[in-house]
Amino acid sequence: MIEARNINKFFGNKQVLKDVSVRFYQGKTNLVIGQSGSGKTVLIKCLVGLHEIDSGQILYNDRDFSKLSFRQKKSIRQEIGMLFQGGALFDYMNVQENVGFPLKMFSDLSPQKQIERVNFCLHRVNLKGANNLMPSELSGGMVKRVAIARAIALNPKYLFCDEPNSGLDPQTANLIDNLISEITDEFNITTVINTHDMNSVVEIGEKIVFINQGKVWWEGDNKEILTSENEELNKFVFASKLTRKLKS
Repeated sequence: MIEARNINKFFGNKQVLKDVSVRFYQGKTNLVIGQSGSGKTVLIKCLVGLHEIDSGQILYNDRDFSKLSFRQKKSIRQEIGMLFQGGALFDYMNVQENVGFPLKMFSDLSPQKQIERVNFCLHRVNLKGANNLMPSELSGGMVKRVAIARAIALNPKYLFCDEPNSGLDPQTANLIDNLISEITDEFNITTVINTHDMNSVVEIGEKIVFINQGKVWWEGDNKEILTSENEELNKFVFASKLTRKLKS
């Protein structure tokens, strides 16, 4: 579990996060939603340590991340997998090298064991045999699946996904959603997803946090969100044709 307790974040005189408290649960797909500028991306960056908070606590299974030294934080970061918005593959590395990069950097596995782990992860994302392909040879969906394989290479306890469906067609986006959900459940990971995609919210939102004006405005799941009476949430959710249709 990841827990934020009363965290505040300023950039100069501007307060972006205002006394945010929220829990993200193990084995669940936890989604963070909100308008651009709401503070949701800053929240995610604070959780992984890319931004230092000004006050409050961030806990990883009761370990106070916000009070750890740089070296102590590094040990927790090695338990974190990251799926970046564009996939962020290294163009000059093939698929095997991309997936194996965190293993080479942060594990003590032998070269042979690293290859075995890479093959396992590629098989898990349905890319068996794609080892020698270059990123330029991959479709958008394949890029995201390679990125997921890389994100789980170190067998993380925590997985952060930034707009995983960005730039994908609806069918491929649905496949990526299902894959992230399956991996979360299979490996009992605490998965936190930053998304604008209401289809993802409806399909895999086991825990949803709506951030508005730097505050936690609403929490619930994918069933409760469609019947909520929260006015600001409804303005955000039902701006989508999909969710307007579901509500009707």
